[in-house]
Amino acid sequence: MERSSWVLVDGENIDATLGGSILGRRPLPEERPRWDRLLTFISERWGRPAKGLFFLNASTHLPMPFVQALLALGYQPVPLSGPADEKIVDIAIQRTLQALAERDDDVALVSHDRDFAEDLARLATDGRRVGVVAFHEFRSTEFTGIPGVEFFDIEYDAAAFDAPLPRVRVIPIEQFDPTDFLR
Repeated sequence: MERSSWVLVDGENIDATLGGSILGRRPLPEERPRWDRLLTFISERWGRPAKGLFFLNASTHLPMPFVQALLALGYQPVPLSGPADEKIVDIAIQRTLQALAERDDDVALVSHDRDFAEDLARLATDGRRVGVVAFHEFRSTEFTGIPGVEFFDIEYDAAAFDAPLPRVRVIPIEQFDPTDFLR
């Protein structure tokens, strides 16, 4: 069987970061990632077919038009339900990462969430390619301590957006000048 690259999308995490931390409001449809570009990016970057799993919290609502769009783009939607106090999308992604440990496939996680660091660390030790696709400045620092993980910016490397997003420049402390802000 041919080795594949799995793209696991934590859509809630990406959407929350895009809306809450970058745009400061709910993203408009044209401001959301072009999810098909992530599959193409990973497939071209790693030189093997990419399969996408898109995890959705469908406890209160299943957005059928979005599910149909994901299917058309080549993703397998994974609609989940569960108690409101459980991170059901994270649980499902963790279980999927653990199941992938039994296979030789490569894995690209699309999330900023540190909850996946332990499982990614296990996968990164056995010769497969492991990547994290996220907004660089919001990606959990726990991922950077994992040897062998490749990092890709969802906007700049994967080119998943049609227009540039507003960004906040993070200032290294040695370059910080308070007079830049005291105007």
